[in-house]
Amino acid sequence: MGETSWVKQKIVKFGTKNQENHTAGATARATFILLGFSEYADLQVPLFLLFLTIYTITVLGNLGMIMIIRVNPKLHIPMYYFLSHLSFVDFCYSTTVTPKLLENLVVEDRTISFTGCIMQFSFACIFVVTETFMLAVMAYDRFVAVCNPLLYTVVMSPKLCSLLVAASYSWGIACSLTLTYFLLELSFRGNNIINNFVCEHGAIVAVSCSDPYVNQKIILVSATFNEISSLMIVLTSYVFIFITIMKMPSRGGRHKALSTCASHMTAIAIFHGTILFLYCVPNSRNSWLVVKVASVFYTVVIPMLNPLIYSLRNKDVKDTVRKLISNKLFCHTL
Repeated sequence: MGETSWVKQKIVKFGTKNQENHTAGATARATFILLGFSEYADLQVPLFLLFLTIYTITVLGNLGMIMIIRVNPKLHIPMYYFLSHLSFVDFCYSTTVTPKLLENLVVEDRTISFTGCIMQFSFACIFVVTETFMLAVMAYDRFVAVCNPLLYTVVMSPKLCSLLVAASYSWGIACSLTLTYFLLELSFRGNNIINNFVCEHGAIVAVSCSDPYVNQKIILVSATFNEISSLMIVLTSYVFIFITIMKMPSRGGRHKALSTCASHMTAIAIFHGTILFLYCVPNSRNSWLVVKVASVFYTVVIPMLNPLIYSLRNKDVKDTVRKLISNKLFCHTL
């Protein structure tokens, strides 16, 4: 049975109540049904255990990274200041999406209220936009560190670092408020089927009773601007970084400079690569599973990968972890 037929059966099963009007009251009473991976009944428990494991690693990894950066004075430098905020954003982003995903894998009722769905989208939007520009800020930080090492502490002053972080959060909030405002202008009625595990903008707009043109144009302009502007900052920074590295006379110096950027380049490649792939998937019936898998990757898996990427490739972080573990073991032996 094709996925389209299966979705139609779900619509019949859940019903469509209160479809006689388009008033604000009907919108307030509207609910959303997150189908998620419910078509794979035999995989509900394995998927629950898999995502629970990923979420546990995400929480421990990101909160652990923040703690490590705070307790080690050697890590009180701009690069780790930005990394601590990236870890905080990843933790918040995953916590916005994953608990509901886990709940829907173990309960029969997969509904989410209109308010809950809008709030989930709003917070997810804040954190994904913030992460997009936090990665761009970290690219600029690496540019200054490699291309102007003698001026690094002067250029990347605490004030500038705070401003860059605040700007990333502020822009994320501004984008979220704008998109959420226009979503609230739409009308909804009854139960609305969302063939995903998260309240994603396009899926919410698709089930509304209103003309989607304005919302579709706003999300297109917003997403295009955010992706292009952040990638321009990243690419420009790394072009200058590679030019500087190639001019270094020492092979050891080149290797050291590249190693300081390796973790960040890996994080950027995974994050932007997944998002670009997701938006390049053709909008067809056969692409729904691919869209879901890609959505899982950038909403659930990437927040877990970032602390692992930075910890496994960073000597200072690994040394701090070893010291914390050895101190804890020493305390237990006393």
